[in-house]
Order: sequence, then structure tokens, then C-alpha cells
Amino acid sequence: MRENEIKLIYSSLYNHYGPQGWWPLLSRDISTKEVKMVNHPLNYDLPKTRNEIYEIILGTILTQNTAWNSAEIALRNLKDLDAINPQNLLDLDSETFKQAIRSAGFLNQKSVYINEVTKFYIGLDDKIPTRKELLEVKGVGNETADSILLYAFKQPEFVVDTYTKRIFSQIDLIDYNDNYNKIKTLFETQLPRDMIIYNEYHALIVAHAKKYYSRKPYGVDDTLLNP
Repeated sequence: MRENEIKLIYSSLYNHYGPQGWWPLLSRDISTKEVKMVNHPLNYDLPKTRNEIYEIILGTILTQNTAWNSAEIALRNLKDLDAINPQNLLDLDSETFKQAIRSAGFLNQKSVYINEVTKFYIGLDDKIPTRKELLEVKGVGNETADSILLYAFKQPEFVVDTYTKRIFSQIDLIDYNDNYNKIKTLFETQLPRDMIIYNEYHALIVAHAKKYYSRKPYGVDDTLLNP
């Protein structure tokens, strides 16, 4: 690998796309009263409230193995039920809860995962969890744990997803079959240990991959990273 290549790619993506304001949060428009999913570029203070943190945690489970748009529909449904609140969600009857998250797929599985991570979150009592603690929660794997730590708790943990593997294997910086922690370590050793950089880098990878790496053959028109 050429020296500083991971850093150079970050700079290229950031200069091309700009700050992403990820993780988006639901917000009610004052004039129309409509609930919208809103990104918050350059505002790294969010999330601020317990329910905002919880909303991100819910999003990390709902988006597992499904498109973000489908997870967003589920979050809106929960918002309408005043259930983006840990105790309120646990108080929902099972059928109402499952109907609310149906759009995210894997209904029975995700309903269990959400209940487990909700109980875990309540038990934290405002503490920041460790990665090890998160990985012990049913339904929380490496990517979900790192997403929760980075976006909900503002901890510098790099998130590796399928898009990361597609892009960086296509440009021969990793092998697609490398395990999660090997890829995570590569990024974390090449970058400053900085929550903002990790936040933006992952979001920029997603933005770029949606344009050039969503369909095979991957990256054929990617002149930014694969000229």
C-alpha cells in the first residue's frame, strides 16, 4: 500500500462530497408538522438527548440487511407511536410493535434484537458502553457495535460495512474476504484516532458507493478513486 493512501482517499471523498451530517435524525418541521429525516452537516454535538441516542441505536438494528429507506419507514412508524423512547417501546404490545417495524424486514429476528438492545440501553444508566459489552447483546455484531459507539456515543470506532469492502477491494487496498477486524485495524492505524474523521469517512464511503458500487460491475465509472 502506498503511504497515506487511506488518508488521501478520505481527502478526495471529503473534497468531492463535503460533510455528510450522519447519522440522520428524525425532526418535525415547525410549519408543516411533517416528520422528516434530517442530516446535520458539521454539527458533531448530536445526538444530545437520551432519545436521540436511542433513535440511532434503533436505526443500527433496523438497517441490518436492508436498505436505509426501509429502516427509516420503521423509525417514522415508531415515532408516530411515541416509541422512540426505551420504556415506551417496551410497553408496546407485540403486534403493534411488529407492524411498526415490518418495513425493515426480518420481523421476528429484529423485534427480539430491538427488545434486547433496549433493555441493555436502559441498564446503562447514562454510561457509555464498551465494545465488548455491546457485542454481548443479542443481535449486535461488529458493524452494529461500532455504529452505535461512533454515531450514538461519539466514540472513535471505525465502521466497516459492505460498501467499504466493495470499494477498497476494487482498488486493491484490501481483500474482500478479509475479516472485519483486520479491515477496521487497517483504517484505524492509517488515520488519526478522531471521531469526526471516522464519522465522515464512513458516511462518505456510503455516499460514494451508492453512486458507483451498488450494482455489478462495481466501480466501472468511478473516476475519483479508480481512474
